[in-house]
Amino acid sequence: MRPVTRTTAHAGRTRAFRRLTAVGLAALLAWTLQGPLGSPAGAGPSDTGLKGALDTILSDARLDGGAVSVVVADAATGDTLYQRDSGDRLMPASNTKISTSLAAMAVLGPDHRFRTEVLASTRHRDGVLRGDLYLRGTGDPTTLASDYDRLAARVAAAGVKRVTGRLLADDTRFDRLRFGDSWAADDESAYYAAQISPLTLAPDTDYDAGTVVVQASPAAAVGGRPVVALTPRTDYVRIDNRATTVGAGKPDTLTIERAHGTNTIVISGEIPLQGSPTKEWIAVDEPTGYAAAVFADALAAHGVRVDGPTRLGVKTPATAQLLAGHSSMPLKELMRPFMKLSNNMHAEALTKAMGHETAGSGSWSAGLDTITAYLKKEGVDTAQLRQADGSGLSRKNLFPAAQLARLLVAVQDSPWYADWYASLPVACHADRAIGGTLRTRMCNTPAALNAHAKTGSLTGASALSGYVTDKAGRRLVFSIVLNNYLASSVKSIEDAIVVTLASSDTAAGTIATPAPPTARVSGRDAGLECAWRKPEAAC
Repeated sequence: MRPVTRTTAHAGRTRAFRRLTAVGLAALLAWTLQGPLGSPAGAGPSDTGLKGALDTILSDARLDGGAVSVVVADAATGDTLYQRDSGDRLMPASNTKISTSLAAMAVLGPDHRFRTEVLASTRHRDGVLRGDLYLRGTGDPTTLASDYDRLAARVAAAGVKRVTGRLLADDTRFDRLRFGDSWAADDESAYYAAQISPLTLAPDTDYDAGTVVVQASPAAAVGGRPVVALTPRTDYVRIDNRATTVGAGKPDTLTIERAHGTNTIVISGEIPLQGSPTKEWIAVDEPTGYAAAVFADALAAHGVRVDGPTRLGVKTPATAQLLAGHSSMPLKELMRPFMKLSNNMHAEALTKAMGHETAGSGSWSAGLDTITAYLKKEGVDTAQLRQADGSGLSRKNLFPAAQLARLLVAVQDSPWYADWYASLPVACHADRAIGGTLRTRMCNTPAALNAHAKTGSLTGASALSGYVTDKAGRRLVFSIVLNNYLASSVKSIEDAIVVTLASSDTAAGTIATPAPPTARVSGRDAGLECAWRKPEAAC
């Protein structure tokens, strides 16, 4: 990813200057970004130019009866170029991750690493540890089964062959709340709503923490049970295989779901002979136990026998001795899978980690207080918004586009801004690690490889906020939040706004005629981030 190119005007802005003039700038920005909030949608002195073009896009019938909050601003000065109900509080969906990720970079720092450690209650002698073994997590959402295997290998390499006591899983860095505020009950087994623990496990390098991948393939003959494979292999979940293989060409009705409140994964329905495997990412119940179970299996594989049972939620004593440790990638690198793929579990782990960092409490409330304090420092009017979780899964989150735009303008002089900016999805970049949730959007337009923005989707809520450079080289900030529509998708409306900005000379007033947006996403999962649909659909 190329480094961010800053304009001369922007380079001259310093944090000291901004702080000294905070009151005056806040007043000016409040007036420019908020605009005439009491006026009807679309009202203004003129329906020509940029206003006319964007109002035309937002008149799309798919938004009839819905709610719109939109701001376009000059990235260097913060001057508002367009606003539509910019102060209205709407659900931002995953645009909530903008405030969470920025706060994490500021509070934890771009070089922050999570540690997962193995400690012993006593010294071992002659291969025997006469005491307990502790597995302690601090919030890493990217720990893989291979990382736990390396930890086990280091324990064995240290000379430990037998533990007379227990394996104790220390997940006390965070509180015991596993689900965010008002998360949907029917998402319990969905991987994008997995339970939050400071000691967890991801099954893949998308780092879908707290989930197991279940694949069911047709049997060799009609009437047989599908063949089931787990990634990682673990007995922590139980498979209840009720499905049947049917003749080739028959409908595939196979489903994979975890039974409520259990770790029993039920496979039901029919899969046709020689048909494609069905693959699902399933959230486990109690990720601390999941991580401990996989680590226990790794210890056994490396010849380390633990005599006692595994226990969860036990705090490691200060006198425990370190045997092995694993460090995550630095936060500036973790930002990439987090933001590119809109990973909810990363957002929540970072929220609780910020709470522990600032208040000694790994809780949502402490973490959200930390985010709020950061937003205030950046000049955001936090009285105008509500943040209920770190990811945007909660439908209690409410943000006006004006405050999102204000934050995107303000943050540009942060010392770690280039690393954060590089984590934003890039329109029409085919590489999934760069394009992320925007990699198939705005292709063959001036916005392709130009717009860097965070997507957001829930049923009836869609958002897109970020940066784009117009035809004359002027850098713009935009925030688009759309709610309460009945259409399966309004993504093409967002795209049409950004493409119009990229195609226009906004300073000269030469505005491109917007192409009519057309629907492009449909189906039962249209209300989800494209990266949340597994196996992943085209974004």
